[in-house]
Amino acid sequence: MKPPPEQSSPDVHPAQEAFAHAPTSVSFKKLRKRITRQVREAISLYGMDTPNPGGDQQKWLVCLSGGKDSYGLLATLLDLKWHGALNADLLACNLDQGQPGFPAGILPAYLQSIGAQHLIVRQDTYSVVTKKIPEGKTFCSLCSRLRRGVLYRVAREQGCDAIVLGHHRDDALETFMLNLLHGGQLAAMPPRLLNDEGDLFVLRPMILCAEKDLAKFAELMKFPIIPCDLCGSQDGLQRAAMKSLLDQWESKRPGVRGTMFRALQNVRPGHLADQELFDFAAIERRMASPD
Repeated sequence: MKPPPEQSSPDVHPAQEAFAHAPTSVSFKKLRKRITRQVREAISLYGMDTPNPGGDQQKWLVCLSGGKDSYGLLATLLDLKWHGALNADLLACNLDQGQPGFPAGILPAYLQSIGAQHLIVRQDTYSVVTKKIPEGKTFCSLCSRLRRGVLYRVAREQGCDAIVLGHHRDDALETFMLNLLHGGQLAAMPPRLLNDEGDLFVLRPMILCAEKDLAKFAELMKFPIIPCDLCGSQDGLQRAAMKSLLDQWESKRPGVRGTMFRALQNVRPGHLADQELFDFAAIERRMASPD
C-alpha cells in the first residue's frame, strides 16, 4: 500500500506560506520576478504543461534534494500555480537514500510548514552504491541512476505525468562542455525529455535561469539547505573543471554564459559535420543561368 500524499491546508496557498517571510526589498522583488518569468517562459517555450490527450492537466512529481536549486524550483512553481500561470498539479517529493548523517527531518518540516502537498520516500540506495563502487571513486553516477529509477517508480505509483528537476542554465552548459571535451558529442541537458519507456517526461523548468540568481534567491529566502556532500563523495572533478573554465570566461567576458546558451537554442546542422543530421552529399551547386 503506497502512503497517501500529505495534503495542503485549504485556507492558505502554499506559495503564500513559502513567501510569507520573504524580503520586501525592490531588489528581491526584481529577482523573484526574473526567475518566475524565466521559468514560465521555459514551460511555455518547450510545451511542458501541455494538457494530456484527454484534456486533463498534468501532475508533476517535483523532486527535492534539499539544495538551493530544488527549493527555488518548488517555490517558483508554487508561485506560478498560485497566480494561475501553471496548468499542472504539484506533488513535492524527497528521496531519503540512507546517507549517513542525512538530516531526515528538515525537508518534511519545511514542506509541512508551507502546507505543500508532499511525499517522503525512504529507500537505502547508499548501501548499494558503497558496495559496488571501489573506495576512492565518486558515487554520483550510480547514485543518480538508482535515484532516478526510484523516482520513476514513485511517479507511476502517484499517477504523475512527469518528474521535475532543478537543473538550471549553468548545469546545462557544464554538461555541454563535458560532452564536447570528454564525450565527443554535442549534447547538453534537454528541457523536456521522454524517458526510454515512453510513459514519463523529465522536465527542467529552470533551464533558462542563472545559477547565481538561484543562489541569491535561496539566500534571501533562507531555505534550510542540506549539504550535498554528506555521503563523502562529490560530483566528478571534470564537472568542477568545466565550471571553473566557464567562470574564467565569464570574468573576461561578462554575459558569455548567456551567449553560449543561446547557441544551444540556435543550432545549424549544415554548419556541423554530422552526416546523419544533414545530408551533405545531396547538396547541389546551382549553375548560373546564361545571359
